[in-house]
Amino acid sequence: MCGITGWANIDSSAQTAFGDEDQLRLMCSKIIHRGPDSEGIWLGEGTALGMRRLAIIDLSTGDQPFWNARKSVVVVMNGEIYNFQALRKDLEEKGYKFHTESDTEVLPHLYDEYGDNFTKKLNGMFAIALWDSDTKKLLLTRDRFGEKPVYYGEFGGKLLFASEPKALLSHPLVSPEIDENALNAYLSYDYVPAPRSIYKGINKLPAAHTLVLSEGVATLSEYWKLSFEKPKDLPSVKEAALELQNILSAAVDLRLISDVPLGVLLSGGVDSSTIAAFAQMHSSRKIKTFSIGFEEDSFDESKHARKVAAHLGTEHFEDKLSVQTAAGLISEIGEWLDEPLADGSLIPTFLLSRFVRENVTVALGGDGGDEIFAGYPTYFGHKVSNVYSAIPNFVRSGMIEPIVKSLPAKTNNLSFDYKAKRFVASANYDQIQRHHSWFGSFPFNGKQDLLSPDVYSRTENTDIYLDARELLQGSNVVDPIEQMQLLDMKFYLDGDILTKVDRASMAVSLEVRAPFLDHNVAEFAASLPANYKLRGSASKFILKRSVGDLLPKSIINRPKKGFGIPIADWLKGSLNPLLNEILSKNSLQKHGLFNETYVRQLITAHEDGRSNNYKQ
Repeated sequence: MCGITGWANIDSSAQTAFGDEDQLRLMCSKIIHRGPDSEGIWLGEGTALGMRRLAIIDLSTGDQPFWNARKSVVVVMNGEIYNFQALRKDLEEKGYKFHTESDTEVLPHLYDEYGDNFTKKLNGMFAIALWDSDTKKLLLTRDRFGEKPVYYGEFGGKLLFASEPKALLSHPLVSPEIDENALNAYLSYDYVPAPRSIYKGINKLPAAHTLVLSEGVATLSEYWKLSFEKPKDLPSVKEAALELQNILSAAVDLRLISDVPLGVLLSGGVDSSTIAAFAQMHSSRKIKTFSIGFEEDSFDESKHARKVAAHLGTEHFEDKLSVQTAAGLISEIGEWLDEPLADGSLIPTFLLSRFVRENVTVALGGDGGDEIFAGYPTYFGHKVSNVYSAIPNFVRSGMIEPIVKSLPAKTNNLSFDYKAKRFVASANYDQIQRHHSWFGSFPFNGKQDLLSPDVYSRTENTDIYLDARELLQGSNVVDPIEQMQLLDMKFYLDGDILTKVDRASMAVSLEVRAPFLDHNVAEFAASLPANYKLRGSASKFILKRSVGDLLPKSIINRPKKGFGIPIADWLKGSLNPLLNEILSKNSLQKHGLFNETYVRQLITAHEDGRSNNYKQ
């Protein structure tokens, strides 16, 4: 695991300038947390590649950059190539020579053999920068689901790139300016979806995409799409469960390759418990499992993690989170986050990562299971919405909705009133609007009150979900539930979940691997009928059937809770002074982004208990 950065001049004939090495080292220093073990740089022909390394594979000779045999291709990478041993064997049979045991060394040789399509051969999480001096071409590419980030932008005749915006912002050609259209999207999504970032002029390379800069032109292409086409001969549930078990087992086994200590993040849910079960199955010794708990009972999942750990016989470690600990993090989160992210689980994810890093350098997690196997309650919510829409409007608007709106606001985790109010508020939206509104904080059509008049007048008055609609139009997904799964994989998983995990873990130099995001797992799940994933109200049906004999029945059957935190209560109590300081009238007027009168109404309603506005 590492961080990468660098640039290429738009005019490929331009030469390296005096001071470029110092600038490259400065950019590398901004992402030293991603790779504290060593630094590697290369400059030539108006191009610069830099990286910071967190040593995981081949600790002694694995430093980057790596070159091909003729030294015409140079590569830096952030991430891991899990199938590098098989790729290396294949390349050796074709005559290629290797000098280290590093997974990165396969990349320049793979490029020599397959050209720009080499990415399709990779099974891993990665962000790769490659310079081909023969063709004067810079290539940037990112893994299929977006586990590892790439930011880039054209400034002053250079295409600059980095794993995090802070490295780009350290370059004198780049100045931080908020993209107000990205801000508008953030307020509805709770994250800034690719290809935008919160900074004007800085883009995110979308997952499963390659950017090629050649002859002064940057071209984007998508190298992989998840297909939901079904085979003619569908497997039975029993056959599918057995096949899935084999595929998942292989995916976990691949991700256990490490030359440093390794563990598993264990929440006590089905996803992380599944990963822990297969990890222990493939280990000759007790694996280390880690969980974090809360002092507030409705948010505390640690007892379930302990049950799984005892069942599997792991060496289990546990920590507790308090409001004081969380409050102490607020001031430092922005230093490593760079972009706004309205996911409260960022805080426990960071604390868990910091706790885990005291014991291991690599951890496996359960990210991706909800999206791939339809685990979110929103998927069943769409089924309920179809029934609800059939109720006469006068009954809905005259009876049901007033009753729901009058429910007392509770602050415990995913309370009934909270879910019910969100449900009815989005009942009249189309499916795409409804789906994103359930996740997001502010409705897509409710920004005029929130944003200051100046900012609102400058934002684009277009469909904020246009990219989502175009994604579905260009896919082969027919089933409505699978359509929402695809949206979550391309938007929520990339923009929220994987961004959260990457930033929180990399802030403490911890590598997190996600076996569910092995493309073989995702492709097999997508080939199964929708009711193999969501059967009635039963989510993750085929996954639970597949691992039913490996885990306690109470874990298999327990409802999804999520990695929530009691921030609604904290904002009324210990964090209330901080809330009122940050969102004071003077502070809001200074920044000029939001309408302070409307923001004060949100705060007062939350403090008085009339509404649970913690997300807003």
